[in-house]
Amino acid sequence: MADFMIHFFICNLFICMMIGVLLLIKQIFRNILSNRMQYHLWFLLLGLLTAPFLPFCPVKLPHIFSGFNNLSFFSFSNTRIPIEKSVRANLSGTANWIQDFTLSVNHKTSSVIGYTLFCIWVVGIFAMLLFIIKSFYRLQIIKKSALPLQKQEIHRLYQYCLNESNIRKNIPICSTAFLQSPVITGLLKPCIYLPIHLISDYATTDNIHSPKTDRLRPIRYMLLHELQHYKHKDILVNYLMDLAGIVYWFNPFVWYALKEMQNDREVACDSSVLEMLDENAYRDYGEALINFAEKVSLTPFPFSTNLGANKIQLKRRIINIATYQKPNFQKTIKSTSVFLLIFSLFLRLTPLLSSYAADENHYQWTSSLKNISHVDFTEYFDTYKGSFVLYDSEKDLWYIHDMDRATLRVSPNSTYKIYDALFGLEEDVITPNHSFLAWDGETYPFESWNTDQTLQTAMNASVNWYFQSMDKQLGKTALYNYMCEIEYGNKNISGSLPTYWMESSLKISPVEQVHLLKNLYDNNFDFAPENIAAVKDAIHISSSDTGTLYGKTGTGRVDGDDVNGWFIGFAEIADHTYFFATNIEANEGATGSKAAEITWSILSDMNIMHFDAPQ
Repeated sequence: MADFMIHFFICNLFICMMIGVLLLIKQIFRNILSNRMQYHLWFLLLGLLTAPFLPFCPVKLPHIFSGFNNLSFFSFSNTRIPIEKSVRANLSGTANWIQDFTLSVNHKTSSVIGYTLFCIWVVGIFAMLLFIIKSFYRLQIIKKSALPLQKQEIHRLYQYCLNESNIRKNIPICSTAFLQSPVITGLLKPCIYLPIHLISDYATTDNIHSPKTDRLRPIRYMLLHELQHYKHKDILVNYLMDLAGIVYWFNPFVWYALKEMQNDREVACDSSVLEMLDENAYRDYGEALINFAEKVSLTPFPFSTNLGANKIQLKRRIINIATYQKPNFQKTIKSTSVFLLIFSLFLRLTPLLSSYAADENHYQWTSSLKNISHVDFTEYFDTYKGSFVLYDSEKDLWYIHDMDRATLRVSPNSTYKIYDALFGLEEDVITPNHSFLAWDGETYPFESWNTDQTLQTAMNASVNWYFQSMDKQLGKTALYNYMCEIEYGNKNISGSLPTYWMESSLKISPVEQVHLLKNLYDNNFDFAPENIAAVKDAIHISSSDTGTLYGKTGTGRVDGDDVNGWFIGFAEIADHTYFFATNIEANEGATGSKAAEITWSILSDMNIMHFDAPQ
């Protein structure tokens, strides 16, 4: 929950920005968009507000169709798949070579802050729910006190209004002395409630022959207005607006947007009524609205719509009525086109918002275009959550255990040192022939760290200070540029410079690890070949007549517990090169050494390479 609140906070910053964009768009296109379309724009915001809570990342439009292409590329299996070549490599002592040293980072403070914010948010939601329940209870009391409308002339007028609005449903109409403004409420069983004082002011006891009798004309406008709310499903929208107000109770920008949406709804409803009237009736409708405003007050009931308005909203509605022109075909086409353009913009931005929240850490991989075998290696992972990814470059075959976790981005920890070393080599902080860095004299918990280092020894012992020293010389700008150049995970180095790769801001998925290893091996980065060779030499584990293994472990330790273990690398076997990445997570005991042990077992059973079990 602590992580969710951080993501949710980022989401709200993005939402505030999009509200500003939406208001700007409405201002720019106010003469093109119809009143109804301006109101519908706010539905895009309602959709955006749901994105942080989606358990998946919304599918981008191009991906919807990608699944229909190259269907023959799919190869699914739930068993271990033997590779044609079976090679045994005796790597005794390998476990001793891989010195899986790591330091603990402290997340307790951020967790406390996250949980505190979560508790405040939940308390606010409960407070809002109490307010809604109280208002809803008051509305229920009013409903129980209401009586079916007695005046027959109003009933006849109401039936006429139903026909005018092309509404076949017979919506009940009642009168009550406890409302100041007419409202329509009830999602499944809608009902219109009219204040008795308004009926008394406008209705007569005389029989009428026309529903357009001057004295009843304001009542007709009032009924048409409420029926338009029903026709356009505004009662349902009210529920969604109230829900958004509850969840985003702390965000003043959302509250302002919901208020603007309510105002636009009333303007759109007025326009729908005006579209039904003759032009010479526009003035009468405006005068009726003003007269109603003098007699009614706002009623703060949830899940209902009412005719009441504040002065600013009333002024806006009067201006709309005074300048209203029925939209012609050309304006309708323009309005619809602009709306669809804005809709497509929001549709493309929604995945960005979702990636900041529920699915921030997932790599969006177009896996449907790959030749993939889904394998079940659950037995190897024991109690750990984890994934295994293997790529056979000669056959262009992928073998993946747990696709969801294979695309889940987590902190790379010491596996990142492969590329940190490459960046240092490219910037001449170190060179293949001179990678010496002097120990700064600080005492570290591992004896092998308390001495001068070269790239080979620093990589072997996973010496943090060696790579941190290179980062300091490189600087964040150069680091970020290299991140973008090689497309390293989420490319986020906003964490502190010494620890951004240690259970901090930088994250990468197992699939991306394998992609990067393949690009490193083939030097698709177009870096200096001698620098690529130096990095390969630094992560070399063992060679034999039958093959060569390269790899790097990584362990994430948080508050003293090992929670994130990595082992990534590649194996050169005869005419095949296999790239692999294993990641495991747990509350404790998830180390790089354990990830390496799991990898060795899987590769052995897949008949790729056979290893002695690590001690």
